[in-house]
Amino acid sequence: MEFDTIEVSVDGPRGELALARPEKLNPLSSHTLNEIEAAAGWFDGHDDLKVVVVTGRGRAFSAGADVSSFGAGTEGAPARSPRDDADSGWRMARAMEEMRAVTVAKVQGWCVGGGLVLAAVCDLRVAARSARFSIPEVELGIPLAWGGIPRLVREVGPAMTKELVMTCREFSPDEAKEAGFLNRVVDDDQLDAAVDELVARLVRMPKLAHTNAVTEAMVSTGRSWSDVDGLLGGLRDPEGRESARRYLERVRSKRS
Repeated sequence: MEFDTIEVSVDGPRGELALARPEKLNPLSSHTLNEIEAAAGWFDGHDDLKVVVVTGRGRAFSAGADVSSFGAGTEGAPARSPRDDADSGWRMARAMEEMRAVTVAKVQGWCVGGGLVLAAVCDLRVAARSARFSIPEVELGIPLAWGGIPRLVREVGPAMTKELVMTCREFSPDEAKEAGFLNRVVDDDQLDAAVDELVARLVRMPKLAHTNAVTEAMVSTGRSWSDVDGLLGGLRDPEGRESARRYLERVRSKRS
């Protein structure tokens, strides 16, 4: 199946979904979110598929949501409403979480904001030791949307979720593993081998019954569709926009 911003493939029981805009650190534009949602349905059409590896090309898993793309539409298509585009992340997360195949996030480099939500909807997560995580949404003047809050509460608990979301601080793979977000942390040159070993073990099993029904009952994401209201409000708030400007200037200075 052909996409513009992601790459997908299936080889027997194993599949891969790769964010494929490495020059931009794999941002999650509204178009990319829609492509991921469509890819989840495409994977479900492969009866022999058991495991899908979710990763990012280049030196990052994902730099997070590209809110500047909201309302822009795509080439040859009319502009969409900001509400439709803001809601696309919620639909993506639900589609990925409800896939029949087991999903394994392979994380290298930066995993930021919406990128962390994408990793959170995967069943299992393996990260390179040099990976770095952050949730900068509050500093950007917007909430962590797409059901990110309940999903993080399920994985790391309410106290750690509050700290990471409210402080926006960077955290390491070792801290993420200790908190329960990651299954494994490996040296960078062992990441591919570690994921291959995990996938090989998973595909030897009968088709696995997801535990998502249990975790959804523990902390439901059903009401997270309303995240879009907070996101749209944040995008209009002057204080939030000024905070976002300072954050982006700081990030650009670090990269230059």
